[in-house]
Amino acid sequence: MRLPRSLGGRIGLTVTGALVLAALLAPVLSPTTPEAIDLAAELSPPGPGHPLGAGENGIDLLTHVLHGARLSLAVAFFTVALSAAVGTVLGGLAGYVGGLVDEALMRLTDVLLAFPGLLLALFLTAVLGPSLPHVVLALSATGWTGYARLARAQVLTLREREYVQAARALGASNTRILWHHLLPNAAGPLVVQATSALPGTLLAESSLSFLGLGAPPGTPSWGALVDQGTQYLLVAPHVALFPGMALALAVLGFHLLGDAVRDALDPQHPKHR
Repeated sequence: MRLPRSLGGRIGLTVTGALVLAALLAPVLSPTTPEAIDLAAELSPPGPGHPLGAGENGIDLLTHVLHGARLSLAVAFFTVALSAAVGTVLGGLAGYVGGLVDEALMRLTDVLLAFPGLLLALFLTAVLGPSLPHVVLALSATGWTGYARLARAQVLTLREREYVQAARALGASNTRILWHHLLPNAAGPLVVQATSALPGTLLAESSLSFLGLGAPPGTPSWGALVDQGTQYLLVAPHVALFPGMALALAVLGFHLLGDAVRDALDPQHPKHR
């Protein structure tokens, strides 16, 4: 797959690449550790000792923004991966087997789609308690449904193709046909769906952290930093400004990258004609 040589695609790839690199190198790039505090510099503006300023209890904002990127990106990637895996398997199974299996899985999908995703995630994290595995589980609880419907639609389209009929004639099992012939050929739209879901997942994780239901207290998180900064908007606006800018930049980068991936995998895109 080659991404279109559009300005948006290049910007999205650059921004997301820089964010991932900064997250991976956070222990090296950070001026201090997330646990370190400097009470004398509490809420101080950006300066030599703290390039992005200091937050509540004198935490270094640059350190927490960099380590918050690790948390937000990890949660987003794990959530999308889990949702895509579960949804693809269930949707592919429903589309290929049909009958009662298809009916049961699609009605379950409809029931989950009837709930607002963020509200259900709020309920689950409130019941399970704040932790990163619980956040991933809560966001995946409804996240898989879109992949299931898409995988089912793709399998329904592909299962009567000539190469599938040939595989059946050669004695291939249903499992082999599904895993080796149908799902790999349905991967394109699913990859687009996964890439497009990343910015929404980032926002959802930050929303949970903002409400105190995401990462455990004390864990660097963009949403928790923005929540902390709202208390000091008039005296120290940088506390909310910099993590908010990091989140906005990440969402913008993934949106642009998702658009580029969609255009690259869409055979009807003008660049492919």
